[in-house]
Amino acid sequence: MCGIVGYIGNREAFPIIINGLKRLEYRGYDSAGAALYNGNLIIKKTKGKVKDLEALFTDPKDKEGTIGIGHTRWATHGEPNDVNAHPHVSNSGNLVIVHNGIIENYDSIRQMLTSRGYTFQSDTDTEVLINLIEDVMKKENVKLGKAVQIALNEVVGAYAIVVFDKNNPDEIVLARLGSPLAVGIGKGEYFIASDASPFIEFTKDALYLEDEQMAIIKKYKEPEIRNIKDDEIIAPYIQELQISLDQIEKGGYDHFMLKEIYEQPNVLKDTMRGRVLPQKNIIKLSGIDNNLNKFLNADRIIMVGAGTSWHAGLVGEYLFEELARIPVEVEYSSEFRYRNPIIKENDIVMPISQSGETADTLAAIKLSKEKGAFIYGICNVVGSSIPRESHSGTYTHAGPEIGVASTKAFTTQVNVLTMMALKLAKEKGTISAPEFNQYLTELENIPQKINRVLENDLYIQQIAHHYKDAANFLYLGRGFNFPVALEGALKLKEISYIHAEGYPAAEMKHGPIALIDENMPVVVIATKKGQYEKVVSNIQEIKSRKGKIIAIVTEGDEQVKKLADHVIEIPETLEPLTPLLATIPLQLLSYYIAIYRGCNVDQPRNLAKSVTVE
Repeated sequence: MCGIVGYIGNREAFPIIINGLKRLEYRGYDSAGAALYNGNLIIKKTKGKVKDLEALFTDPKDKEGTIGIGHTRWATHGEPNDVNAHPHVSNSGNLVIVHNGIIENYDSIRQMLTSRGYTFQSDTDTEVLINLIEDVMKKENVKLGKAVQIALNEVVGAYAIVVFDKNNPDEIVLARLGSPLAVGIGKGEYFIASDASPFIEFTKDALYLEDEQMAIIKKYKEPEIRNIKDDEIIAPYIQELQISLDQIEKGGYDHFMLKEIYEQPNVLKDTMRGRVLPQKNIIKLSGIDNNLNKFLNADRIIMVGAGTSWHAGLVGEYLFEELARIPVEVEYSSEFRYRNPIIKENDIVMPISQSGETADTLAAIKLSKEKGAFIYGICNVVGSSIPRESHSGTYTHAGPEIGVASTKAFTTQVNVLTMMALKLAKEKGTISAPEFNQYLTELENIPQKINRVLENDLYIQQIAHHYKDAANFLYLGRGFNFPVALEGALKLKEISYIHAEGYPAAEMKHGPIALIDENMPVVVIATKKGQYEKVVSNIQEIKSRKGKIIAIVTEGDEQVKKLADHVIEIPETLEPLTPLLATIPLQLLSYYIAIYRGCNVDQPRNLAKSVTVE
C-alpha cells in the first residue's frame, strides 16, 4: 500500500527522501509528506503526488538535516487530504511517525487517549498510534524503543512504522507486522524503505525485518533487532541485493508499463535460464527436485492469489490437470481464509504473488501451515515475506515491476507454472518423452514469438484509438485462454477505467449476449488450437447482433478474418502455451486505450501495486 522512506547518517536526507518516494510512488499516490530535523523539526505534507510535496520545499534551509522520514500514501483511514497525509506528530510535537498498514482497534485506543486529554487533528489510525507511543513513554518513563514495543503489543492490525524523537535525533525506531520494511546498510548510515529501490545506488547490503520485529537504528552502530512480543534480541541477517538501478528506470519508454510489456521476451528468458534444457531433455527446478515426493503423492494442489496472480493460477489449473493429471483448485486469497476451508496434510498450497507481501495471501499461508499443508510459493521479489513463509518455491525472475498493472509478472508466473506442470508430467509419466521434448523446444521459442507479437504495436494503437470512447468491453476465451480473457478485461478496467468483463466464450449465451449491440466491442481469443470451431460459432453469434469484434487469431487464419472487424495475429504454438502469446496484444490494447483517454497508466486511480492490508 503506502510507501515509506527514511534516512539517518551524514548525508543530506532531503534528496534521498524525495527520490526514494518517487520510486515508491507505485505503492500509493493519494498524498505525500516528509519530516526532516535540522535543529528544528520541518514537516511538509500535501494531498497529491511526490512532485507536489517537493514543490513545498522552497526554502533551502528546510531541506537541511541528516535525519528524515517520508511517506507516499494510499488512503485507508481518512480521505486523501493535507491533514490526513503522513507524517503525523504526537501532541507534544516531539514524536514523528510514518505508517503503512491499518490499526484495527484504533477507535478504542483513540477514545482512551481522548479521555486522557489527547486531541487529534486527522481521521487517521496513524495519529492515534503515535500518541499511544507518546503516552507509554510518559506513563512508563521509558525511551522511545521500549515505548514502541509496549505500544505495539496493545494494537491489532498490520503495520510498518518508522518513528523518531526530535529530542534524540541520532536514533530511528522501526517495526513491522504484515507490511514490508527493508534497511539499507552503509558506512555509518542507514536507509529505510518499503522495498530496496530507494537505496540501491547507495548500498547493496540490506536486512529485511521479519513480522513482529523492530529495530533501533543509530549512526555508526550495529542495528539492534528485537522481537516485539518478548523483547528477545535477534541477530541481524544481512543479505546482498540482486537488483540494479537501471532495472527501475524507464529506459527511454514513456511509461513503466510499456517498458515492462516490452521486457517480456527477455524476462521470460531469465525465468527459463538454467531451468529449461532441451538438449538434456530436462526441466531443472530445485524446489520441485527437493520436494518431489510431496508433489507426486499430493492429493491436490490449492493455488491462492489475488488479481492477476489469481488469473495466473487459473491458467496453472489447466496446465497441471491437462499435463500432470494432478487435481487443482484455485482460490481468491481473500475468500480462502474466511470460509473455513478443508485443508489436509497431503495438500500442497501454492501462493502466487508478484510482490510477496499481499496481506490476504500471507494470511492464507498462515492458515494452511496451521492445518499442516506444504507451502510452495511462486513469487517475484527475492527476500519478500511470501518466500520466507513458504517451505519451498520458485522465483519468477521478472525483475522490478513498477507499473501498477501487472504485465511481465503475469507471463513469468504462467511460465513458472508451465515448467512445473511439465516437470511433474514427465516424472509421473503422463506425457511421452517426445511430447516433453517438443514442449521444451516450444517454450524456448516463446520469447522470440512474443517479439513477433510486439511487431503489431502500431496496428494495435489504431484499434485502440478506434475504441477509446467505448463504455463497455466483453472479453471471451475458452480453455487455456479463458483466464487470458479475464486478465485482458482486468487490464482495461485498471488503467483506462472502462467497464470490462471476461467470460468463457460459451457463457456469453447465458446472459452477456443481451448486452451486445453495435456499440459493444468484444475481444475474442480465437486461436487455432483449442475448441476453434466453437469459438467461431460464438463470433458468428456476436456478428449477427452487430457487435464489434476484435479477434486474437493464429497467424494465417482466414475464417475469423472474414467475420471480425479487427484481427491481431499471434504465432502458432502448442495449446497450453497460447496464454503466453495471447495476453501480449491485450496488454498493448489496454495501454494504448488508456493513453488515448489521457489516463495515468503507471498510477491508475485508487490502486496500489502491493496490497498489504485487507
